[in-house]
Amino acid sequence: MSAVHHSHSVVQLAASSTTEHRPLIISLFAVFVAATLAITVWAGRQTKSASDFYAGGRQFTAFQNGLAVSGDYMSAASFLGIAGAIALFGYDGFLYSIGFLVAWLVALLLVAEPLRNSGRYTMGDVLAYRMRQRPVRTAAGVSTIVVSIFYLLAQMAGAGVLVALLLGITSDAGKVLIVALVGVLMIVYVTIGGMKGTTWVQMVKAVLLIAGALLMTFMVLWKFDFNVSDLLGTAAEKSGHGASFLEPGLKYGVTDVSKLDFISLGIALVLGTAGLPHILIRFYTVPTAKAARKSVNWAIGIIGAFYLMTIALGFGAAALIGPDEIKAKNPAGNAAAPQLAEYLGGVGTTGGAVLLAVISAVAFATILAVVAGLTLASSSSFAHDIYANVIRKGKATEKEEMRAARWATVAIGVVSIALGAMARDLNVAGLVALAFAVAASANLPTILYSLFWKRFTTQGALWSIYGGLASSVLLVLFSPVVSGKASSMFPDVDFAWFPLENPGLISIPLGFLLGWLGSVLSKEEPDAAKYAELEVKSLTGTGAH
Repeated sequence: MSAVHHSHSVVQLAASSTTEHRPLIISLFAVFVAATLAITVWAGRQTKSASDFYAGGRQFTAFQNGLAVSGDYMSAASFLGIAGAIALFGYDGFLYSIGFLVAWLVALLLVAEPLRNSGRYTMGDVLAYRMRQRPVRTAAGVSTIVVSIFYLLAQMAGAGVLVALLLGITSDAGKVLIVALVGVLMIVYVTIGGMKGTTWVQMVKAVLLIAGALLMTFMVLWKFDFNVSDLLGTAAEKSGHGASFLEPGLKYGVTDVSKLDFISLGIALVLGTAGLPHILIRFYTVPTAKAARKSVNWAIGIIGAFYLMTIALGFGAAALIGPDEIKAKNPAGNAAAPQLAEYLGGVGTTGGAVLLAVISAVAFATILAVVAGLTLASSSSFAHDIYANVIRKGKATEKEEMRAARWATVAIGVVSIALGAMARDLNVAGLVALAFAVAASANLPTILYSLFWKRFTTQGALWSIYGGLASSVLLVLFSPVVSGKASSMFPDVDFAWFPLENPGLISIPLGFLLGWLGSVLSKEEPDAAKYAELEVKSLTGTGAH
């Protein structure tokens, strides 16, 4: 079956069919949201203690946590952003999939087990074990919140695009309203359900996402009689770039700057995962370190299968829809996967409307689950690290701590709504890559030094976190992501003196260097006994929570 012959009338057809089937689409959407809310309320009733709120009572099995980790990780960026990036840039878009997947090996080999053994609820617990409590916990809390807000930006932008596409909203005010609605829902999820609710929503959503991607992959391959080379050939032909669509260099490699940008992106993707707060706190929801390791193995399997399917989704969208129509709906390509779903189901038919609604609802559930996980990571870091241990100096009760976490959730929700409304036209995969760069610059050096270097001091930790954080955020502010290009957040002004779109190449080595320099220049003598204690605990699990 050839999929090449269709004209621009598809766009008109799609518009009219979406209008006609809008009640069906909205009701399917409502069912998904209601189901996830029901799970949250049920889990909220089981959440009694701080351990329940922060770590789900440490009752999840390795497989359940592996599903939830993959649910946390396969975000709107993976589903919408990567499919869009592949559809527009071919091979270079697929590099995101590779980077996101390889990153898990760093998390598995270096971080999962020792972190599970040495902390209780947050990254700050691990750092504070052998450092001065208050400054280190403040730094860890600030860093967690900044990384989470960057990541939240991407999810909010994805949600705005998705719901606007479904409801036919074209006005900016309407899109801002959608971003606000997602923010409100996420606040409800976290304040009611805590970690238990969030984990169950993530497990359900991971199953739905894999099922949706499998169905679409099967349908795309069926269109091309399961001939992958036919699919790739048609995609290259329709892309307008010919054979170069299937070769490296369409997005990265045109100039020396874009080659450096690619290296920067690669480093950020591979090292960022092991520093992402919402992934790190997942290791605390299982009973033992062995289960933490096993859950990462499960996650790698599930995520690997999913990223293989993004090839079919991205190249399928390029072959069946074409870049012009993808860009017409959203310049960054974020709507490619839902557009493909509608095409596969039959544009203008009930089947097309149902598939579009189901895939979009799954993507929306994906966004809500990831957003809830991120908000939980940052609000628990605020409540546990900053409020309980810095402001109240360890004298806060569990009840007060959980109340602080709920208020922090509301505040973080409001900030991410405001920023998400501004970033609604940027590619979500690119935005997530920025969060990875910030996590790899500020969090990863400190975690690795803390676990594996006995001369590491409080000053080293502070220099590393604040230095990595400040350099990565500043470089992003003065990069083409924010200004100076048609695709920037503020296209009409130009203060982009830093040429790379991803700061990782500069800020990640800087984070490691500052951690080393701060420790070497520090007058404080590292506590050898404390380090020996942490080493035994992190490697053997003796005395772990």
